[in-house]
Amino acid sequence: MKKVVLAYSGGLDTSVAIKWLKESVDADVIAFCADLGQGEELDHVREKALKTGASKVYVEDVREEFVNDYVFPMLRANAVYEQYYLLGTSIARPLIAKKLIEIAIKENAAYVAHGATGKGNDQVRFELGSYALKPDIKIIAPWRMWPFKSRQSLIEYAAAHGIDVPVTKEKPYSTDRNALHISYEGGILEDPWAEPPSDMFTLMVSPEKAPGVPTYIEIAYEGGNPVAVDSKKMTPFELLSALNKTAGANGVGRVDIVENRYVGIKSRGVYETPGGTVLHIAHRAVESITMDREVLHLRDSLIPKYAEMVYNGYWFSPERLVLQKFMDECQDVVTGTVCLKLYKGNCIIVGRKSPHSLYDSKLATFEEEDVYNQADAEGFIKLNALRLKTGRLKL
Repeated sequence: MKKVVLAYSGGLDTSVAIKWLKESVDADVIAFCADLGQGEELDHVREKALKTGASKVYVEDVREEFVNDYVFPMLRANAVYEQYYLLGTSIARPLIAKKLIEIAIKENAAYVAHGATGKGNDQVRFELGSYALKPDIKIIAPWRMWPFKSRQSLIEYAAAHGIDVPVTKEKPYSTDRNALHISYEGGILEDPWAEPPSDMFTLMVSPEKAPGVPTYIEIAYEGGNPVAVDSKKMTPFELLSALNKTAGANGVGRVDIVENRYVGIKSRGVYETPGGTVLHIAHRAVESITMDREVLHLRDSLIPKYAEMVYNGYWFSPERLVLQKFMDECQDVVTGTVCLKLYKGNCIIVGRKSPHSLYDSKLATFEEEDVYNQADAEGFIKLNALRLKTGRLKL
């Protein structure tokens, strides 16, 4: 009998996977569920896994580790995939892979398994992370093996075997939730022209239903990391959770995109990332007054590559680790406070200050000053125009 550690969420795919692995692969299934901030989704998850057929269940609280060691490094790098996606699902996968391998070693299991489909990104993320941490691990991916061809067939199988799953014919879309975001894919969302149903969203109200008066908040940063909201210091997970509530109540952080998966398929995803959206905007504001221009521009040129590494599953790759060191080196001076106004889906910067600020009002002013000789600009412009003159561009 194969001993298999399964990344278990309690959702449709992994619930069916427990029974299928037992019956079709003759596996002793050990379920692992990472508490990444899913909230009530984890109620009774242990009992459910055992009832479905798992021989043992690990449920581990990794919320602080997730935010501090995965979300915050990514936010320090300002990572955004294809202009909009703040990588909420992507960044959780390497931590789950790490825990899977730790449990596999502890349980002397030769196999790990996951419920990701053969069309998606998560299969790549789980497996690249697992191989990086334990090269001799063996992986079972049920979606690439079992006879089921659709989520509807999984729903029917679950019903026939008495497996309770959160996906129904009325709400067939797939969801993934953690402390950073919640995602929605599949089902009725597969039509990129169709507007998502208003009752689908969980973390935030629609901008139309947000308060008619703005909410002001201040976020303090030290070395590129947020440490306090409105002068109240919090742990990483507490801080992100607090911002999720505040930003969500103001309709901030909803994104609807068609993204390019690593396997080559375009996929529509709808995301709620309220706290992460605010932190991304606030972090940029502190950087704007503390980072040298050329360092900032060089760093920004590397953001798309960094985001691509996270999205494609290369968190434990040597190139990501090296690039992270560069990103973090840039953050030494990123200390300060940002004031933001949240209003009906908008997150607006209204103030920023820092003890390391490079902003000099005497240099920037349009009023009279005695520190900048405007006549110097003439020579500067002529020198920069020299190559343009000699190029003799013809119109």
